[in-house]
Amino acid sequence: MDAKSQDKSKYKPLTADEERVIVHKGTEQAFTGIYNEHKQDGTYNCKRCGEALYKSGDKFDGHCGWPSFDDEIPDAIVRKLDADGRRTEILCSNCGAHLGHIFEGEQFTEKNIRHCVNSISLTFEAVKMPSENYDTAYFASGCFWGTQYHFQKQEGVISTEVGFMGGHRDKPSYEQVCTGNTGHAETTKVVFDPNKISFEELTKLFFEIHDQSQLNRQGPDIGTQYRSAIFYCSEKEKKTAENLIEQLKKNGYKVATELKPAATFWKAENYHQDYYKNKGGSPYCHIYQKKF
Repeated sequence: MDAKSQDKSKYKPLTADEERVIVHKGTEQAFTGIYNEHKQDGTYNCKRCGEALYKSGDKFDGHCGWPSFDDEIPDAIVRKLDADGRRTEILCSNCGAHLGHIFEGEQFTEKNIRHCVNSISLTFEAVKMPSENYDTAYFASGCFWGTQYHFQKQEGVISTEVGFMGGHRDKPSYEQVCTGNTGHAETTKVVFDPNKISFEELTKLFFEIHDQSQLNRQGPDIGTQYRSAIFYCSEKEKKTAENLIEQLKKNGYKVATELKPAATFWKAENYHQDYYKNKGGSPYCHIYQKKF
């Protein structure tokens, strides 16, 4: 038992059943855990310390009787070979809590990995539904890291996510989108408070942080996945975008931006979210230039 597991004073008290699994590395009975068939959107956290471990978008049915995930939140999990050398244990990196075991090569998902986790080792935090007074916009302007960087800095923006839209494949991976064969564009989802910032202001920012004249590329990034696009959620949004495009053209700018109705937004892998916020630095191909 490691030092983290021995120090109980700074973590949530555990029941006898929880301690049997989390501290003494036991296993709950298959098909009895509350999160085995759980499908709500949100985050699965460590029962012992509360640290975020898994996102609901990475959960799948492993047909094994325990919650299964094919990815983890970056740096949340530690892997450790069992004493018998046959299996790899997974633990919370923050407190050392035993979670379960990890398996590879089963072909359940394209990532070909399964985190088999005891429900008793987890708690769940549901996604907070946005206020009915919030609106959502979808913008594609090349690499979504840079697009998100600029939008998440704006007052009135409630949240941002990066993902894919406009293609023909369900649940595409980043690698699949990068082939250019899925039809998707790297897209940023922006939830905003229209009482603090308008769709028109967001769209102006969209045009001012990328080169809207480039077709199917943005700087050194080339391919249809890097195209400039606005996926509108209403005819009002479409009209606003059309008016701004006309303003740009009158001011001598070329515009290759496509306008398409919003479709299913497929969230990208966790390591793409908040990239510049987590890694530091600033975008190399999304530089603000005033155009209106």
